[in-house]
Amino acid sequence: MSSNSNTKLIALVVDDNKIMRNIEVKLLTKLGVEACEVYNGKEAVDLLRDENEFDLILMDLNMPVMNGLEATRLLREMGVTTRIIGLSSQASEYVREVFMEAGVDDFVEKPLSHTKLASILTKYFKN
Repeated sequence: MSSNSNTKLIALVVDDNKIMRNIEVKLLTKLGVEACEVYNGKEAVDLLRDENEFDLILMDLNMPVMNGLEATRLLREMGVTTRIIGLSSQASEYVREVFMEAGVDDFVEKPLSHTKLASILTKYFKN
């Protein structure tokens, strides 16, 4: 994986909201992370099925076609071990629990901020 300090981390942003995707991509870029983006969970599953490797996936909960819970379950069933962070503006304990049960590594309330994202990167990628 790219957690080596000489190699740039690569993240996948999965969100149907273009404004949120743009914000998340900009935050990642400012923190030195290369970012790709897709519109829904199915696009994420298809992308990872084609053996694209990511260090981090930011997975929105509510999306058309395939939501974040379904996509996370499918990715884990496919053997994807990439860190997946569930994102939702619905920050209830129930949402956290269902996301964790689906297989995310962590859950963060939207909107994502520089501080929240820096904390995630430090938690999972700094030795």
